[in-house]
Parts: sequence; structure tokens; C-alpha cells
Amino acid sequence: MNDLLIKNGNICLPSGMVKKDLYIRDGKVSKIGDINEKADEVIDASGKLILPGLIDGHTHMDFPFMSEVTADDFYYGTMAALGGGVTTIVDFITPSKGENPLDAYERWRKKADPKVVSDYSLHCILRSGDKTSLDAVKPLIDRGVISFKLFMAYKNELLLDDESLYDAIKEIARHGGVTAIHAENGAIVDKRTEELLADGKIDPVYHYFSRPEIVEIEAANRIAAIASMIGRDVTLYMVHTSTYESVDIFREYRKKGYKFYNETTPNYLTYDYSVLEGEYGYRYIMSPPFRTQAEIDGLWSRLAMDEIYVMGSDHCVYSDEQKKRYMDKVPPFNEVPNGTPGTETILPLLFTNGYMKGKISMEQLVSVSSTNPAKLFGLKNKGNLLPGYDADIVIIDPKKEFTVSYKMLHSNIKYSIFEGEKLYGFPEITILKGKKVMENGRILASAGSRKYVPGEISK
Repeated sequence: MNDLLIKNGNICLPSGMVKKDLYIRDGKVSKIGDINEKADEVIDASGKLILPGLIDGHTHMDFPFMSEVTADDFYYGTMAALGGGVTTIVDFITPSKGENPLDAYERWRKKADPKVVSDYSLHCILRSGDKTSLDAVKPLIDRGVISFKLFMAYKNELLLDDESLYDAIKEIARHGGVTAIHAENGAIVDKRTEELLADGKIDPVYHYFSRPEIVEIEAANRIAAIASMIGRDVTLYMVHTSTYESVDIFREYRKKGYKFYNETTPNYLTYDYSVLEGEYGYRYIMSPPFRTQAEIDGLWSRLAMDEIYVMGSDHCVYSDEQKKRYMDKVPPFNEVPNGTPGTETILPLLFTNGYMKGKISMEQLVSVSSTNPAKLFGLKNKGNLLPGYDADIVIIDPKKEFTVSYKMLHSNIKYSIFEGEKLYGFPEITILKGKKVMENGRILASAGSRKYVPGEISK
């Protein structure tokens, strides 16, 4: 017998919050109610909230980009995930130039399998629209990789032209997969960057001015138009949406029956681009960049109206040394590796700035951070605490305040972009398949103890 009983907690279910006991047997939720059965272990969750484990659908572990590899490999990155109540990550396979995506899949599995302490699934980046890449779509879906990321930015590296985007989306849709899109007009980004550098404008804040809101909005409008030409079988998923206008574009297509969805991250709900102006502005360089307060407010309002489908983190971690290119001074903004930490702070940021301030309900928080990503990425037994689902669980004390410090977090860097913020909602206990894997900040799982979870296409 491998039973766990959680007593007296407030359980967040799709129908709302209920104060009941939750019984776990063999890694699954067995029953919910007033339970007096014996169990191997009993947790008293009086006064606590019990949520489904989060699913972070957007991470980059051991990721090669801009001549660097992220500081978090799958060990450090999944420790950070568990520390934040994330029990499953969905990471991006990134083929090298000319590499067959099927070979990249095998390489990613070999990197992840020996190191993960959380469950994980995979997307695949298609950096070309050639026959080799498109022929890999169906075999990858058969291996549980059902979502594919395409880029409209990063010329000579990842950018696909409109014809290649069309061909790739059509092939992905033909097999029932999901197209994830990085929507920025790369040609305009490159042109504006060239102009800013020519004027000597090299500080981190100019990263924002090189990628203004319109480069995302234009790309969102263009990709929605291209995808709509292919038909309503397309599932289009815009990652790291930073403007409310992009959400509005996709909403109008949904009204016409298209399956177009937006993801955003807590970064875009928390800070405006003024963070790029400080002493440590280089730490905040990511793409798309932090925006204006008007965009922050607009995204919160769309989140409250259920128009944003998924909350990811875009966890892509570089050390100070990597960000500064191992120099004493900060390099020009276009040379700073793009990315910020985030998987460990999704829950407390949403809980504190969303739920506690009355902007979103607890049910909405759970939907965007757990239930919806499970549906979108075909993780059949996750994202819910109803009987029969995986017992992936987060227990939080809603009254306990934390002051964020990198020392309490688990990433392999010595800073947090949220350093000093006072937040509620950091997990006390994270449970994965019925086993405690994190308690009071201490990781209890060992490297390689968790597994790859293949996505399944909905029939």
C-alpha cells in the first residue's frame, strides 16, 4: 500500500473550492470527502490551499542560444520547478542547424532523463521548413511531441519566411498537432536595432525600443491570417504574449471558430520596461521585452475575462557572467543573452498580484497554470484533482509572506529578477504522483527520479 491522506484542506476543484479530505492511492487521486481511512502518511492541511501541480508549458533548460547555454540544466531547472509547485515542465527541443529534429529529440531525452526531478514533456522547434523538418512532424507526434514552435524573428538562426510558416503549420495541423509561434517581425527588429546602435544607443533600455509593441502586434495579425487560410483544424498557440492587442486579435478569430490561443508570463504582468534602466537592467533583457503599464493593465483585464489560455514562465536562465559576456561592463543590448528565470515564481506572483488583489479567481489561476496546459499539450492525467488524475499537488499557506531572495530559490544563478518582492503563495509542500518531492524549500527527489510524459493528440 502506498497511501497518502491530506486532511482538512481547501481543495481547488473545477467546480470551486471545497473544504474536504483528499485520499491518494498508488499515485492517483482516489477520493475526496470526509475520510477516516488509515493511510501510510497523513498531512494536516488545516487553513491551507490544495491546488493541482502547475504545468509550466514554456521552459528552456540546457538551451543553446546566442553562443551560450542556459545556466539551468534539467536538474537545476526542475528543482526550481518543484520549488514553485510546478510538477511538470514542457521544454523545447532545439535542433542544431541542419540537424534532423528526430535526432534532436533523442539528444534532448539523453540530456533530460538522467537529471529531472519533476515530470517533463517536450515541444520541438522547427528551424526550417524543409522536407527533413516537415517529415519529422508525424514521427515526433508518435513519440509524444505534439507541439512545434516556429519563429518569425532571429534572421539566419530561427526565422521562417511566410511560405515556410504556411507549409509548417499545414503539416502540423494535418497530424493534429499544435503550432506554437514566436510572433515578432524580425526584419523590423533587425532594422531598428541597426539604427539604435548607429546612434550609440546601446544601453539595456534600448532593447525595448528595438522591439516596440507593434512588431508583436503585426506578427500576431500576420500569423493569424496565415493560419486561418489553412483552416479551422489549425491549433495556434502564441507564446509569451506581451501585448493585449495580440490577445484581442486571437479573440476575434476564436469568435469565428478558430482554435487560436495566447500564453503570457508573470513577467509581463509585473514590471514595465523601466526595469531595464537600473544598474542590473541587463538581467531583464528578454524577448519580447517588458512593456508599458498600459500593456500590463490590458493583459490583466484579458486574463480576468478568460481570454488568455495559459500562463507559462519562459524560464531561460543566464548567470550575470553570461549576461555580461564575461566582461567588466555590460555589452550592447543586442549582445546580451535573452532570458530570465521564472518557473519558481509563477504561483506566488499570480497568487499575490492576481488572486489576493481580486483580479482573478482561484479557479482562473488553476485553469491557466495547470488545467489548460494539460489539455493543450495532451497531458491526459494531469491538471486536475478529481479522482483518477495523477496526484500532482501543491499545498500553500495563503497567509504566509515571503521576501524573495535568490538564496531561497533553486536556479543555478545568484540573483532573482524579483529580488526583494514580498509575495504570498510559495508552496509548503509539492507532491508528485503521490510522493512528497519538496517540503519547506527542501527538494526531496533525486536526479533522474522522474520521467518523460508523452503528449497525446485528442481524438
